[in-house]
Amino acid sequence: MNTKHLTAARIGALTVLLALACGAASAQAIWKWRDRDGRVQVSDRPPPVDVPEKDILQRPGGARAAAAAAAAAPASDGVASAPAGVDPALEARRQKAQAEQAAADKARQAADKARRDQQRAENCDRARRQLAALESGQRIGRMNDRGEREILDDAGRAQEIARYRQMADSARQATP
Repeated sequence: MNTKHLTAARIGALTVLLALACGAASAQAIWKWRDRDGRVQVSDRPPPVDVPEKDILQRPGGARAAAAAAAAAPASDGVASAPAGVDPALEARRQKAQAEQAAADKARQAADKARRDQQRAENCDRARRQLAALESGQRIGRMNDRGEREILDDAGRAQEIARYRQMADSARQATP
């Protein structure tokens, strides 16, 4: 009888331990979110910061309802709703810096485009002037690879005229 009592005590203790373990497991912080590929992830740690608030499916305790209410409430200071735990002032500065960076990038691209357009216009003008000089019939001289001056003959003049016409046409087509 003593053995039965001891076995029952062990079973009772084991039952209590299992009940406590189950209770402790349910008390752990459980996070559930949908990743970039649409798969549901479950962890005892919060999701990465790049997971949008709308993809967080479960938070530990009752934090989900509080987060949903906070996300549904409009931001009163003009700052987009930041994830929980993020300083709104810091988030506002980050967004301002991103906007300034985007504006600077746009201005740089516009300046680059204007510079390229100006360069194309100058190249077109140079090609037209050279073409006009070649077509005028005046003698054109240039330096050869030995550093000596040579005058273009009719065949060389025709080649240069064709080359400068092509340059002027391509520069004219590229200029807006």
